[in-house]
Amino acid sequence: MATFLSKLKIVFALTACCLYFTAKAQFELGGQLVQRAEYRHGFGKTIEDSLVSAHSINQRLRLQVLYKSKKIQLFGSIQDIRLWGNTAQIKLSDGLLSLHEGWVSVALDSAWSLKVGRQELNYDNVRFLGNLDWAMQARAHDFALIKYEKQNQKLHIGFGYNQSSDVLSGNAFTTPNQYKAAQMLWYNVKKNTFEFSFLVWNNGKEALQYNGTGTIIKHEIRYAHTIGIPIVKQSFGRNNVISGFAYYQFGKDVANKDLKAYDLSLQITQTLVMNSTKNNTLKITFGVESLSGTPTNNTKNENKSFSPLYGTNHVHNGYMDYFYVGGRFENSVGLNDLYLRFRRDAGKKWFVSCDLHHFWVNADVYSSNILLKKRLGSEVDLTGGVVITNDLSLQAGYSQMFSTSTMDKLLGIKNKSDNQNWTYLMLIVRPKNDKKFIGILN
Repeated sequence: MATFLSKLKIVFALTACCLYFTAKAQFELGGQLVQRAEYRHGFGKTIEDSLVSAHSINQRLRLQVLYKSKKIQLFGSIQDIRLWGNTAQIKLSDGLLSLHEGWVSVALDSAWSLKVGRQELNYDNVRFLGNLDWAMQARAHDFALIKYEKQNQKLHIGFGYNQSSDVLSGNAFTTPNQYKAAQMLWYNVKKNTFEFSFLVWNNGKEALQYNGTGTIIKHEIRYAHTIGIPIVKQSFGRNNVISGFAYYQFGKDVANKDLKAYDLSLQITQTLVMNSTKNNTLKITFGVESLSGTPTNNTKNENKSFSPLYGTNHVHNGYMDYFYVGGRFENSVGLNDLYLRFRRDAGKKWFVSCDLHHFWVNADVYSSNILLKKRLGSEVDLTGGVVITNDLSLQAGYSQMFSTSTMDKLLGIKNKSDNQNWTYLMLIVRPKNDKKFIGILN
């Protein structure tokens, strides 16, 4: 009897503690499930006539927990990323579970806060810094941010410093496609119908030198600097917007070449109200983007190829991911993209869109000392989505690429298939999340 009473006291004590902390703070549970079936016949790269299409189903399951008190926010997000069939039905473990985010945010006063840990960096139109939400694994940085946010102004100052392993000596960083050290400053202001952002990003990549046995004998950090205006936007009334962005990169690339590159964009958007009571609209956007490149016959110790580095590049330059996604078209001849977008919305219930892109290279392309035509091709992207319930939505898309001989030459394609297309169907379950669709610009 005494043992039972002791256990009962412990239960009551734990319950009291839970009630106390619930009153003082708040726990929020969340998550998402994304499943995407794809047909690929020229996605990411022009497909040869001798190759067959690929079919797959990918899945992301993400579980999230947020603890909030008056001064503290503690957030954790774990995710399981898998391709249907890549693990056996009977298994002990598969190593597919990982931490996506894990950070703490401490309020210093009403405007200043400190956010430290693994976190998404998702800014402006995600051209340069984005969470890569379209890719199942997404992107998060090990980073520290000092944030000032008050009324219509925001200032974020941050840095990251990475090691490949926990060692007793040495600092050589061998993890590919990541910075060894990075620093950033971002400022944003919104005033009435005007919005403006300013960004400075220093990207320190590790340059490694090996001896004949594969041992690192020398390493140093080489910095590429990016300054930019990630967004400048002016609204005229409720339905007309002119917006753009501009970046300039300089310093040294990892190969120690002088970096001189730019990315410029300007677009005009007009929204036509089809039914004001039901918030039915048709949005028409016309724009152009120019990313500088290096000529193929370049002999100078310079790199003129702009890199959007850590952006969500899927939402720019066509959905078939030929450019600046997964390292494609990096350190190349650059890209000019003239586009026209149509999007029909029925409030928040459904949308359909059609994007038209015309691509040509920014720098000269030579083959056997012959200057090739600059046109790369055209792409048509058809996308639609419907919100079934507040937690569940469906999204689908079909895209077609019409590549030229210059595109094929750059990609090393000799006998391409007559048809280059891609389609997908996606199930999205996102409770407590206002973003019901993935991988598209609003």
